[in-house]
Amino acid sequence: MSGFLSPANVPDAEDRISVMSVQSVNPSPDTLTKLVKRLRALTLALLPVEVDVESISEATSRVITPQVISAYKAAAGDFSEALPYCLIRARAEFMWDANHNPADYGENLGRAIACEVLARRIVHLTEPDRINAIMSTRYKHRQIDGDESEMSSALEMAIDQHCTIFLSSNEAQEVVNALWVGDLIQKNNANHDIDYVPYADTREHTFWGHFDPSRLSVPRYQNMFRIGIWLFFLGIYSRAVREPLERLDAAHKMLDESEIILYVLALSFIVEDLHKFYTLLRFVTWRAFTFWNAVALATDSLLLTAFVFRVASLASDGEKESEMRLRSFQTLSCVSPLIWMKLITVFDGYKYIGTMQICVARMLKESGIFFALLSVLGIGFAQGLYALDAADGSTDPPSATLNVLVQALLQAPDYAKFAASPTGLVLYYLWNTVTAIVLLNVLISLFSSAYSDVIDDAEAQYLAFFASKTIGMIRAPDSYVYPAPFNLIEAFLIAPLEFFPYMRLSAKHYAKLNRYVMGFLFIVPLTMIALYESAYDSQKHTWMENWFRGDDEGSEDTPANRNPKVEDPSCPGMEISKVPFEELIKVFPNTAQSSEATIMKEIVEVKNQLQELLQKLEATKA
Repeated sequence: MSGFLSPANVPDAEDRISVMSVQSVNPSPDTLTKLVKRLRALTLALLPVEVDVESISEATSRVITPQVISAYKAAAGDFSEALPYCLIRARAEFMWDANHNPADYGENLGRAIACEVLARRIVHLTEPDRINAIMSTRYKHRQIDGDESEMSSALEMAIDQHCTIFLSSNEAQEVVNALWVGDLIQKNNANHDIDYVPYADTREHTFWGHFDPSRLSVPRYQNMFRIGIWLFFLGIYSRAVREPLERLDAAHKMLDESEIILYVLALSFIVEDLHKFYTLLRFVTWRAFTFWNAVALATDSLLLTAFVFRVASLASDGEKESEMRLRSFQTLSCVSPLIWMKLITVFDGYKYIGTMQICVARMLKESGIFFALLSVLGIGFAQGLYALDAADGSTDPPSATLNVLVQALLQAPDYAKFAASPTGLVLYYLWNTVTAIVLLNVLISLFSSAYSDVIDDAEAQYLAFFASKTIGMIRAPDSYVYPAPFNLIEAFLIAPLEFFPYMRLSAKHYAKLNRYVMGFLFIVPLTMIALYESAYDSQKHTWMENWFRGDDEGSEDTPANRNPKVEDPSCPGMEISKVPFEELIKVFPNTAQSSEATIMKEIVEVKNQLQELLQKLEATKA
């Protein structure tokens, strides 16, 4: 039993478990569910009581030891390829237990973190040529209600749960970067299943081999295209709303060029966001929705409303026409803050802007507590002040009371409105006191806590965010990616040939049609991509990058560097390595182990020495 726990036997056990590729192992949902339950039982035995989370996640943890990692690897049997997926799934179940059982929140949180740390350490010990497959292979498990889950990989499940420890690992980021630059591409199978395969295995390294319309689905190129289109959209929007008063003249009744381009782009963004919402709900989960999805929905709604008012103005005459045009430009003006706010999401691939976006989203999420308290108190004070106003038999509109409360919240109270009513004035004083002293300080504390949480772990937070951004661009099964505004051509001219009867093309002819159309529409960017990829090979130019940036520190640890020989004619007979490297490091502490593990190891060594001494004494007496 103790053999598999020995660190010296780990490589042999690993070789015995599975030497096949992950594609050759396809366990059923029931099999994976049994493995998840076994891992949960192991974790419950490992952490029966609450343990400090930091002591679990630190590199020299006394909980997640090499022996514990070996035990978890052995617990998977022949399904070690699916072990990271099952550990992330076990983490999700422990987090569910923690959130639904407050009394045991600390215990279950520690178990969840332990599963995540174990998944990271096990992937770290995996052979490099198997990491991509283990991280990206998609599985199903049996849910609590008995249904099968949607297909998901260990990387996708970690993104859904925001596993910063797992996603900030070198192995996870290597897979994410491979997906970002297009070294790994998705291959669509039956039933909307996806496999991730190396792009080099599907194409020759030539210009025509890289002149492929599917390269537009690479997240890096999608991001570049999106930046250019969004900057162009901001320019058109600024021009369309620059002089609204002139467009109220009779000469500007019809749509001008700026408005036409603006609304065409807006329609393409609406179609793109609706498709994204649909695919997220169908193939992923509602947890994939973020604050920025809500901003996109609000932006699309306002743009659509402005367009409806503008069309209504074209179909009207006289004062109705002027009113509709005015409403259209007023609505269009309200979109401006949201459009410029979305500019953050366009450039969030840069670390500084991405970290800022995380902070903003986290602060807005934490502000939910403030707005919940504010809404409850606001309803109570509004009702009380309105009732006091109605006591004399005449009342102002409810909007007037609401307006006074909002002005007080924004530090501009109107005390004169309630000067005639001492009771109303006291109630209004109380509202100002509660909002200015209590609620606003609560909001400041929440913002400060959210900011410190993000900044203290900024590196891991950004890496997790970048992984989410990358996977979000390619997660939905879409074989042909038409970036906005060209997605309108796909939606209205190409897609009907795939779905509508009597117009439907075969899969072969539909694929050929898309290749021709995309090759014609995107000939310029596809040519630039093909020239770049065919002329620049990251493997070929590694020596140049090392020459500019220096080699990795790990490659410096060679025998020649450990014990260098002096070949200097000006210093005959002198040496650097008078003391061998091996002798020098004997006095170094073992930083790979915690202090408790080091002490236990020394105690075991002393115990073994004492046993040998006792055996020799007994032999001497005999």
